[in-house]
Amino acid sequence: MFAAVLSGGVRGITSYLMQVEVDAADGLPSFVMVGYASGDTREAGDRVRVALKNAGYHIPPMRITVNLSPAAIRKERVSVDLPLAMGLLCATGELPEECLADTLVFGELGLDGEVRSVRGTLPIVARAAQAGIRTCILPADNAREGAAVSGMKIVGVRTLEEAVLYLKASAEERDGLIPPTTVDLEEVFAAGETSDPADFSDINGQETVKRAAMIAAAGFHHLLLIGPPGTGKSMIAKRMPGILPPLSEDESIEVSTIYSVAGLMGPEDTLITRRPFISPHHTVTEAALTGGGASPRPGLISLAHRGVLFLDELPEFHRATLDLLRQPMEDRRISIARAGFNCVYPADFMLIAAMNPCPCGYYPDRNRCRCAEHEIRRYLGRISGPILDRIDICVEAPRVKIEDLSGTHPAGDLTSAAIRDRVLAARGIQKKRFTGTKLRFNADMEPADIKRYCALGDAENAMLSGLFRSMGLSARAYHRILRLARTIADLDGSERICKKHIAEAACYRRADSSYWSGGGAA
Repeated sequence: MFAAVLSGGVRGITSYLMQVEVDAADGLPSFVMVGYASGDTREAGDRVRVALKNAGYHIPPMRITVNLSPAAIRKERVSVDLPLAMGLLCATGELPEECLADTLVFGELGLDGEVRSVRGTLPIVARAAQAGIRTCILPADNAREGAAVSGMKIVGVRTLEEAVLYLKASAEERDGLIPPTTVDLEEVFAAGETSDPADFSDINGQETVKRAAMIAAAGFHHLLLIGPPGTGKSMIAKRMPGILPPLSEDESIEVSTIYSVAGLMGPEDTLITRRPFISPHHTVTEAALTGGGASPRPGLISLAHRGVLFLDELPEFHRATLDLLRQPMEDRRISIARAGFNCVYPADFMLIAAMNPCPCGYYPDRNRCRCAEHEIRRYLGRISGPILDRIDICVEAPRVKIEDLSGTHPAGDLTSAAIRDRVLAARGIQKKRFTGTKLRFNADMEPADIKRYCALGDAENAMLSGLFRSMGLSARAYHRILRLARTIADLDGSERICKKHIAEAACYRRADSSYWSGGGAA
């Protein structure tokens, strides 16, 4: 007999639907799997036969042929165990074939018949929903993740026997056997909005750096913090997710899809509702940062999508590793090329980097810094000019004053909640401005968008022209100053970009020029 079961797989970050076709015929006992299946996928045949035996189902000696369609796509690391088992039971008459009509099935089997979780649940279920499928049988540990897709009936099973009993039951009895998994997305997002115990009010002093962090959050700009050890650079970076605008539902699904494909969604996870914060060690490999491998998986920069990628001790990273960020920072995606196919992972992250100004960390304080000039130049030279050119805000974090540490100076209103309120107000202005476009934040603007949304008066144009010549700006730096000035104006609630906004934006580029133009290490 012949049976076909609908399943799915993921290639890169793109999901696809797959038919698991099973034919059981008389003849010399054998098991053949075709359809461009990789070695790890072919192993499913042995697991399924043992799992069926241990679950009490007898498969007679027959010639069994399995086809994974479409054959044009290589089936690599796809979980065909559960659909293959269902197909075998249908093909041998144990299950009626019509019980799987309009039903998506996927999951991995243990040798004892346990149904184990798989990665890529969210994109597979979403793809099935787009195709009009309305029922999905999947591992119980993936049920909440699948239930995030509206309009899909999610049936989470823990054992092979549970799945068979469910399919044998009548339509009226099924919900009593295994109640469909449902989630309230409003509750999920509300739970994700719980306050973060790490607050900006914990940071003593550094009002200028906090201001720069607020501007970066309001426009989703890249930020570089330079200063000696112990000035709060890492503390500020770790508090950035708490002042960023919350993830929208579409953004949450994007991020959750990446984490699902990477296998990082737990049994209790439904969606990622808080902006990611990824902080790799400086020894991170290029493949771990960008993604890849024989069967490509998302790297750390993709896991930071719609969130923060924090690189502490920036010059300690290998220069070649840092230069890999150039294309993702510009294009907001990263392409992984392999023989036979390419996959593109999203990588729209906010880069926050922190560094010391020299190997010992205390330059330009010559009372404490003992680094030679060539050592400082070599240290700063580990960061290429193109990377610096892509960072919108560069700000120095000076040593904290004793008055700030002793509490003589009050923290003022620079708490995370107060900063976030201002960020959300600026974000509201940007949302209204970019209605009907693909733009979300000011940092998303391309040169054509800047020309449209960042019009300047004569006085502002003259000021910016003078800055362009005196600071020796590149075209990219010129546009970044305008984007930054637009964000500063939004924080002020100003429709026009004024001279003071341009002046402040330009100041955030002078810090890097003081170190890398030759003046800082002279």
